Amino acid sequence: MNGRIKKTVYGFILFFITLTGFAQMPIFKRYYIADIPGLGWLAQFYVTHAIHYILASVLLGFGLYVAADVQLNGKGIGSLSLTGRLRTGLILGLMVSGGFMVVRNLAGVYFSHTSIHLMNLFHVGFCMALLGVTLFALVTRKNWTV
Repeated sequence: MNGRIKKTVYGFILFFITLTGFAQMPIFKRYYIADIPGLGWLAQFYVTHAIHYILASVLLGFGLYVAADVQLNGKGIGSLSLTGRLRTGLILGLMVSGGFMVVRNLAGVYFSHTSIHLMNLFHVGFCMALLGVTLFALVTRKNWTV
């Protein structure tokens, strides 16, 4: 898979996983965005929740594929740029915080209200930081690798 296809797939995943993540909050219905024809699905919590989980699985698989591709081509972690390392760290933070949130949703698992609020804040914080670093990298044309 060439670099352009990887960037397109990553951009697609990042856009829709962010969209479905924010759609799980009632903002799209509250601000009448879901009333726009074709966007009604954004107000359906279980639909956006399922799509978010599916895209998270796709992101995990894509990340493993890219990591294996980098390792097999002999580049390694040292070839990542500063923005590439930041994005990698933020994606790992999203995966860890998202993993805790998945466990939280399992039957019979209990977390305190404080820990649930912290998980939500960390997950949204990692998301916003990733979007900021990605926007910075896009505007300044910084690549993932050196």
